[in-house]
Amino acid sequence: MLTNKPTLKKIEPDFGSSFLMNHYKESVKDRFQFWHFHPELELVYVNNGGGKRHIGNHISYFKNSQLLLIGSNLPHMGFTDRLTINGSETTIQMKPDFLGKEFLNLPEMDAIHKLFERAKMGMLFHPSVKKEVGPKIANLINLQGIQRLLTFIEILNELAVTENYTLLNVQDFAMEVYQQDNDRVDQIFKYITKNFKNHIRLEDIANEVNMTPPSFCRYLKKVTGKTFTVLVNEYRIVHASKLLAEKPTSITDICYESGFNNFSHFNKIFKKKTGWSPSNYRNEMKRIIS
Repeated sequence: MLTNKPTLKKIEPDFGSSFLMNHYKESVKDRFQFWHFHPELELVYVNNGGGKRHIGNHISYFKNSQLLLIGSNLPHMGFTDRLTINGSETTIQMKPDFLGKEFLNLPEMDAIHKLFERAKMGMLFHPSVKKEVGPKIANLINLQGIQRLLTFIEILNELAVTENYTLLNVQDFAMEVYQQDNDRVDQIFKYITKNFKNHIRLEDIANEVNMTPPSFCRYLKKVTGKTFTVLVNEYRIVHASKLLAEKPTSITDICYESGFNNFSHFNKIFKKKTGWSPSNYRNEMKRIIS
């Protein structure tokens, strides 16, 4: 990982509040659709919406809803690309010491302190937690002042004591970079996002960021922990899983539409990434939705 001083995204809390809260009932085009990070933790609850999770070195697709906690300086991109009827997305951003520099060290705050440490790897809470805690997060928009703060602390405590979560990054992925490194990483991901459906030559993407292919490969591995091929294939699998869940298109067509040029290779990579064959994945999505 790079260890240089980061350029931080500036986040200002709501007036009269110690944290920033946003509640969206409509999809906001291009909202944070770039690789960014900030010292604030970010709690994200999506209800009746779908999109892509790109957090640290983790990439996956979600449908319907999700509940995430993203730690300080953990790189990520915007999540929701669509909201369905009655859909909403609630985000809360707060610094680890938003309650005061000493408050987090109180014995009563030990569980929340440990929660914030786990969040550095990115936390995806399981459906049972999401169902119980999600509506409480969304309802914070209707509260004010001390009532909102106390309810939010109770929510953090519920998340702190549950064991029903998945860590999205095996290793701590908090990234600190110079501004030019931040721009370069953003440029790489934008290029892959735009071109993953087609064959991407290593020489072309390396040239895009003014690097030789060998230096580009070393840089990408250092920043993401993944090779170029693995990263591009993850983008393709995420896109394929979205199509499998949402469109009746044939699996063969989805294979090629997602950038793969070999059906057996597509099946192999898809199962390795998701644990399902494409057909079983589609059937499971249908079962969950029905």
